[in-house]
Amino acid sequence: MPPRAHLSTPHGAPHTPSLTHRLGLSPVTPTNSQQPTELRPTEPADAPRESGTPAAFTQAVESMHAARMRPEITLGTIRPPQKLAPFSHAIGLEVGDQDLDVVPQDSEGDAFGRLILLHDPAAEESWTGSMRLVAYIQADMDSEVASDPLLPDVAWEWLTESLSACHAEYTNLGGTVTSTASVRFGEIGGPPRAHQMEMRASWTADGIDLSSHVEAFAKVLANVAGLPPEGVTDLMRG
Repeated sequence: MPPRAHLSTPHGAPHTPSLTHRLGLSPVTPTNSQQPTELRPTEPADAPRESGTPAAFTQAVESMHAARMRPEITLGTIRPPQKLAPFSHAIGLEVGDQDLDVVPQDSEGDAFGRLILLHDPAAEESWTGSMRLVAYIQADMDSEVASDPLLPDVAWEWLTESLSACHAEYTNLGGTVTSTASVRFGEIGGPPRAHQMEMRASWTADGIDLSSHVEAFAKVLANVAGLPPEGVTDLMRG
């Protein structure tokens, strides 16, 4: 397969808002709890306590926060979308400073993403299961990578290979990969030209242990951010 893309934030890029602001969401616990929670990368969200919450959903949420993250990636709870399913939970992942205890409020990471769990005990027919995962990744990149016609195919292959490598069983996988370019004019800050890649995907998880799915998603995020394989030192960084 083609070599991994090396993505970077353009020099002199404008101030980048926090992870939750860029996702357009607010930090909270799962939708059945109204108490806000601080975004802590290794601390699972409080389990829903209302009697109507299925045990399977509670276990699935806990497993998402039990996923193993490489030190460069920060994981935190964000507000999930409303009314897409009876129960939902969302996490945000960002390539950033591994020494911070919380997801930074002012971040300039190369890539970020969100992974949303939708749970319908009635198991919608189109899902072929009750646990649906919806993924989104956005990454800055240089013009050379953005202009590569194989970029969408390579990025999608990262997703399927990561799910397989992490033994994340799934069905009904689908999505899109988009490469965009923007040009700034007039009195607007930032580089004159900027390039980004966006990936949108969804699939149905087989089972309620979603830790492997989160780990696979984190692998894709690491790839699009240009991080070296785990255990390999990138001499070009630092």
